[in-house]
Amino acid sequence: MRVLVKGAGVAGLTVARELHARGADVTVFDPHPNFAHAASWLAGGMLAPWCERESADEAVLTRGLDAADRWEAILPGKVVRNGTLVVASTRDHGELKRFASRTTGYQWVEEDDIAALEPMLAARFRHGLFFPGEAHLDPRQALHALKEQLTANGVTFTGVDVSDDDFSDIVDCTGAARIGQERDLRGVRGEMLYLHTEEVTLARPVRLLHPRFPVYIVPRSNGLFIIGATMIETDSDGPITARSLMELLNTAYALHPAFADAAVVETGAGIRPALPDNLPRVLREGKAVVFNGLYRHGFLLAPTMAAEAADLVFSQQPKQRNTQCN
Repeated sequence: MRVLVKGAGVAGLTVARELHARGADVTVFDPHPNFAHAASWLAGGMLAPWCERESADEAVLTRGLDAADRWEAILPGKVVRNGTLVVASTRDHGELKRFASRTTGYQWVEEDDIAALEPMLAARFRHGLFFPGEAHLDPRQALHALKEQLTANGVTFTGVDVSDDDFSDIVDCTGAARIGQERDLRGVRGEMLYLHTEEVTLARPVRLLHPRFPVYIVPRSNGLFIIGATMIETDSDGPITARSLMELLNTAYALHPAFADAAVVETGAGIRPALPDNLPRVLREGKAVVFNGLYRHGFLLAPTMAAEAADLVFSQQPKQRNTQCN
């Protein structure tokens, strides 16, 4: 079986791995080298099913519960299992209670507990929520490592257009590129920035709640932090806006004032592909299987949805079968 996977973001790479593991001869086509147009490149990399449940359907929690285990099996040693810390200022304590009411898997923590988890935040927050079962990874390291692994195992990558007729099956993982082609698919703009500072250390993702502009801060290596992300209902591409940059920087400063002296290393904006219920979908369209709509849950849901895409490829069912995440 020769399968062409279109798209080399997190969806395309996890599908390619799943297909190859089942014995398919896989070629991955993407005209953009080095993940230049992949929304995955701008992701936070949080494997946080309980936190995501606060604003997402129950299916995101159930499909994402084993995400850390799946990624550890794919890329051993790349997953950091330090949990997630959620905090809010004293005046926004109601936001913490609202967040807690919409999910599970957390422990209430007080000022001393927060200081023990994140010494840099000592005496800065009186209350918080700790999600010990959550994890994170560095998406950029993961994308490169997975592509290298696939290449070493014989998966072919090409940026030169190929004919669908040369393959028995097609899996379309082109994400936002299908906006306007796929029914109900829309774009949700996300903006982020990278800061560098040696004055702040964090061991885990920290979410700072605010009724208007909640954000996350995820530590990378070597003093880097990713700050994100906006959620703007538009498929308009382009650089980060001044307003979003200001809001993200203000929130980082609110978490810890030392971020005021951090260097802005990178800013970015990307379009997340989303469906009306904000859940991903895998379905057959003739010869092709289409996997799309990962929205803000790319690294969390990609491995399990990739397995469903591979199931559909190998089933060879002539009729459409919607395996929407529900």
